[in-house]
Amino acid sequence: MLGVPLLRPGDSGWASAVLLWNGLIKKEPALVVQPTSAREVSAVVRFAAANRLQISTKGGGHNIAGSAIADGGLTLDMSRMNTVTVDPVAMLAQVGPGCLLQDVDRATQEHGLATVLGFISEVGVAGLTLGGGLGYLSRRFGWTVDNLEEVEIVTADGLVRTASRHDNADLFWGVRGAGANLGVVTRFTLRLHEVGPTVFGGLIAWPFERADEILRRYRTLTSRAPRELAVWLILMTAPAEPFIPERWQGKKICAMAVCYSGELDKVPEVLDSLLEIGDPAVDLLAAQPYTHVQSYLDDSEPKGLHYYWKTEYAVELSDGLLSTIRELFAECPIEGAELGILHLAGALNEHPEDDGVVGNRNARYVIGSNGMWDPGDPAADSYRAWIRESWERQRPFTGGRSYINFQTADEGQQQVRAAYGTNYERLVQVKTKYDPDNLFRTNRNVAPMESTGS
Repeated sequence: MLGVPLLRPGDSGWASAVLLWNGLIKKEPALVVQPTSAREVSAVVRFAAANRLQISTKGGGHNIAGSAIADGGLTLDMSRMNTVTVDPVAMLAQVGPGCLLQDVDRATQEHGLATVLGFISEVGVAGLTLGGGLGYLSRRFGWTVDNLEEVEIVTADGLVRTASRHDNADLFWGVRGAGANLGVVTRFTLRLHEVGPTVFGGLIAWPFERADEILRRYRTLTSRAPRELAVWLILMTAPAEPFIPERWQGKKICAMAVCYSGELDKVPEVLDSLLEIGDPAVDLLAAQPYTHVQSYLDDSEPKGLHYYWKTEYAVELSDGLLSTIRELFAECPIEGAELGILHLAGALNEHPEDDGVVGNRNARYVIGSNGMWDPGDPAADSYRAWIRESWERQRPFTGGRSYINFQTADEGQQQVRAAYGTNYERLVQVKTKYDPDNLFRTNRNVAPMESTGS
């Protein structure tokens, strides 16, 4: 029909092509196409536009809201476009839209290089990047989109365009934070930096009974941290894993996921305020390969479980916020729940607010209430209700905005608009220029002016 490999329900490979990481999302397309080139993507986009089909793009399928699948529509499975080409001299990587983070990390680390990617190696590069992109290297080098040099993108008219700061600059501006609204990217060109191959990191944790002390220590640590240090604080229930001492398994703990990508001989100096806390229940901090730090959290979020969370940015960790977080986790009814604080700042705060639509350049932390549970758990509705309640109790201390890639399917247009802040109106103009009929709407949608889409 399209001259492009395609799958229908029941075909071999269908189940994996439509599998989403978040089992809470129940969507299925009518058709999956598996392009291998920008030309084939163009043909699919033209077909979808001509037939007014809902269309989506799946890279890793890891988005919390399940935006990779066009329910009853046409889904582009980009898994066959998964090549990575590294130029170590120019310090650039050409990355296909079907690549996972692990594909890029492995290829770039062969040269002692890396770019800003996320925390779970099975996440797709495309979705991560087009929404902004946060990771352990963000404090050093900014958002992933701050390291994006160029894209090849198929827009709603089926044209294959190149966009950069110099070519189609308005399109490139919108791609850097709202790219899913503007087309299908068929190639990313990402700037690389000298990182690794060995960094210092891992997980360290203390009993929850020390939460007040640990939270205060975290605030002090992050107020002084050099940009080479990224620390994510997580209040969680210790899993029954071999690396957790048996006496702590199933108990509430205060954990920190750490990555220091600077000079290893400075570890004692940089981490002194963390290491001096003493008496951890778990201490897995060590010099280790960067690729391991990028992937050791993978097993903590297996595919198919039900995931639900709420997050917002914060500019400070006030006493009131820290006390609220501790109180919330003390009363938390969900064994698979986490309350997290991700430190931002550093290079993330150094760009103008309008340098890419991603914005939020004054945010210093992400605050989150996260839950996961088995499919069919009879308490699922109460879990979601608790997460929403915990979010509301934290909101007096946050800024009212959230990272677009962390927004759940039930968050409405008010949250989408807030995520882009003062950049929103300009984004609507770019959307109207390149997708006036809102073909690309299976996402955190920004509608064009006078949209004729449905």
